[in-house]
Amino acid sequence: MANDDSPPLYLQIATQMAELIRNGTLARSARMPSVRELARQRGVAQSTVVQAYHWLEDARLIAARPRSGYFVAPRPAALPEPSVSRSLRRPRDVSVDWLGQRILGTAHSADVVSFSSGTPGPDLLDVDRVRRAVTRSAQRHRQLLCTYPSSSGHEDARRAIARYAVGLGCSLDPGRILVTGGCMDSISLCLRTVTQPGDVVALESPTHFSFLEVLQGLHLKALEIPTHPRHGISLDALQLALETQPVKALLVVPTLSNPLGACMPQAERRRLAQMAARHGLAVIEDAVYSDLAEQDEHRRAIKSYDTTGHVMLCDSFSKTLAPGLRLGWVEAGRWTEPLRRIKDLQAGGQSPVLELALADLILQTGHAAAMRQLRTAIAARVDEVRRVIASSFPPGTRVSDPPGGLLFWLELPRGVDTVQLHQAFLSERILVPPGTIFGTGGRFRNCLRIGVGGDWTPHHVSALRRVGELACAMAAAPARRVA
Repeated sequence: MANDDSPPLYLQIATQMAELIRNGTLARSARMPSVRELARQRGVAQSTVVQAYHWLEDARLIAARPRSGYFVAPRPAALPEPSVSRSLRRPRDVSVDWLGQRILGTAHSADVVSFSSGTPGPDLLDVDRVRRAVTRSAQRHRQLLCTYPSSSGHEDARRAIARYAVGLGCSLDPGRILVTGGCMDSISLCLRTVTQPGDVVALESPTHFSFLEVLQGLHLKALEIPTHPRHGISLDALQLALETQPVKALLVVPTLSNPLGACMPQAERRRLAQMAARHGLAVIEDAVYSDLAEQDEHRRAIKSYDTTGHVMLCDSFSKTLAPGLRLGWVEAGRWTEPLRRIKDLQAGGQSPVLELALADLILQTGHAAAMRQLRTAIAARVDEVRRVIASSFPPGTRVSDPPGGLLFWLELPRGVDTVQLHQAFLSERILVPPGTIFGTGGRFRNCLRIGVGGDWTPHHVSALRRVGELACAMAAAPARRVA
């Protein structure tokens, strides 16, 4: 089933050099190897190296100096990170903000410049690679178009996912993997399996808007746990919550959490798996952003430390391969069979032709190189955005610095009302989600989440500068401030 859809040679070289730049092996402002020298080292034509260097120039990772060669470009200015969210003493009923539904739950006209997406768009994803895989699958397995699918997913797809999960540090039985309609579908199935209406679910703060939507739909209460912008959820605060509140489940994104982009240290992931076993806690782990993490150590899942089956691992490939396939998966540990029964009653199966196309994609020998290429392209965009934020937003603005992904969490000076700013942005056909939709009770009113997925053009860069100008105007107008 595996096919070699490896990227062109120049792109492989460019991606490898970009990784050396981003991990610090090639220091900022250091001289790059000459075209002739690198061509000799790699055994390729000089024209191939020139193509690679042009790609790195376009990504703003290197810069040419006349008669001197190529040099590593300087990094964007360092910015202070956001504050750690404060603790909430009691769980809250979830009432999803109408504003969040309008911003993130509906399509918007083409003339709106949107900063609401954390999903790579077609300009970042390899559309042709996906098309070829779907075409091959439809040709080879056309008989499956005329049969009902298995509720658990095609066996070959589940085997491919189990092989993929080795990269997350997990050794999974394909028979216990269920293919779903996406990561949020997996999470919803997990919550339906381990909770009843009125139960308390702990989660990061701020948290993904869609998590709040699911909790509201299932009539569950949210207990927001303080979360560090770099290290993730506070396990000390979670421990206190487990001792004082009837928490039935924890919903957590340990790698590139949404919206903060935090990554839990591995020691904390191990500790969380041990806490779950000790308290009988269902940990629902969302790994959807793991392949976007720049460092391998950030991709090891909490599930890899789970020895008692208390961690339910949810994932999809919508952030790395093709959102349009709408395929995800779940390994639900000790709750696998109850979840399977709920899935049988709720939705049945997905398209096996698409499942096998997905298996084809993730088993290709060029898949790892394609993920490196995607991370490099994203990193170049992120660096550009950080430069704009550093130069255009109000003094005192705090910005997350996630090691991968397409999301920024901005904490503006106290008193700047981002709900009012949202209305000002819309009047100029710019869409930026305010922080209030990422928590309960109107918190994070001076925060913004900026997503730079989807389309990205010079018009987006200009629009982001305008967002900064409007924020500066509000920050400088005390009469408009909200205490």
